[in-house]
Amino acid sequence: MSTPPTHWSIRARLKTRQLLLLVTLQDEGNINRASQVLSMTQPAASKLLKDLEETLGVQLFERLPRGMRPTWYGEAMIRHARMALASLSEAYEEIESLKAGHFGQVSVGAITAPGLTLLPAAVSQVKEEHPSLRVSLQIETSDVLMERLAQGKLDMVIGRLFERHDKSALRYEALVEEPVSAISRPGHPLLASPKLALKDLASGGWIVPAAGSVLRHRFELMFQEEGLDTPANLVETSALLFMTKMLQQSDLIGVVASDVARYYAEHGMVAMLPIQLPCKMDAFGLITRSDKLLSPAAKVMLRAVKNAALAIYGTALDMADLA
Repeated sequence: MSTPPTHWSIRARLKTRQLLLLVTLQDEGNINRASQVLSMTQPAASKLLKDLEETLGVQLFERLPRGMRPTWYGEAMIRHARMALASLSEAYEEIESLKAGHFGQVSVGAITAPGLTLLPAAVSQVKEEHPSLRVSLQIETSDVLMERLAQGKLDMVIGRLFERHDKSALRYEALVEEPVSAISRPGHPLLASPKLALKDLASGGWIVPAAGSVLRHRFELMFQEEGLDTPANLVETSALLFMTKMLQQSDLIGVVASDVARYYAEHGMVAMLPIQLPCKMDAFGLITRSDKLLSPAAKVMLRAVKNAALAIYGTALDMADLA
């Protein structure tokens, strides 16, 4: 019986063209079309696949009358092939960027509140130290950001991890809990209330996030725990531009993270109602992938984010991974 190949021997025998073939075969579903896309003959493509299957000791594709379909082994190998090819593409782009005189590039995703408070300070530090470093920022929900992090489209995320997220290849460092505030237009009648209570807000109209979101759940729970009916006069949206515009021309009340409320209040677009809502969002944190090495540019950004977190939230994060 032949000795099973070791991890090192597999790495030595794997060819980039084999990885490309796996991905193209899944995309095309046919070895003829796949070989044409890769500018090789069909016999050469078949030999590449056969050699790879022999190296791994498993069948990667089912041969069907009208094409080919990945086996479970094939699905697993194709997933890793896509990640490996994406990493090679990133390496090429990073080298080209360095050749062009740029320090590199980093992509960061954040939910709204840290996008307004934490990231501007971090990006300012990065641009002061490395003006040529290209920074790409995305403000989205945690679910969208986590999907892009898994796809390799983001280097780091400042957001929330939920039970549904696969945490096996993630590093999470908690930053801060997120209090919530009620906002209205400047001049709203409730702003003059000396002792505003939650029961005073129950019958009013609200602008709230969509059903199923964390904040919407906490919003409804807040009234239920006080023995109050959940407000029925609702407008559902997470679009802050629409919310601020709608508040300015109505007596509706909005519910947002306190950092977001302060930002718009400081610019005179809204006012914060004089009530401390018994409602708080789960902590958000700094999330990176533990199965992927950070580029030098990403390490610079990560250090800046951690410095800003200490200055803004008083949260000291581990710097050992940046040595």
